[in-house]
Amino acid sequence: MNNKIDKALLDILVCPLTKNKLIWDKDKNELISEEARLAYPIIDGIPIMLPDEARKLD
Repeated sequence: MNNKIDKALLDILVCPLTKNKLIWDKDKNELISEEARLAYPIIDGIPIMLPDEARKLD
C-alpha cells in the first residue's frame, strides 16, 4: 500500500460536493471531507474522488 500523497496535489484537491479542503488520514490512506462526512480512498497513490466510492463517516 502506498501511504504517500504529493503535498502539491493535496493543496489543490477539494471535496467534489462541498468544494472545501481535504484532510489526509495517513493511517487509513483516505482523504477526509469533514463537512460532507466522507472519506475518499486513495488506491495505488490515486485519490478516488467519487462520492459514490467514498466511505460515510459516523
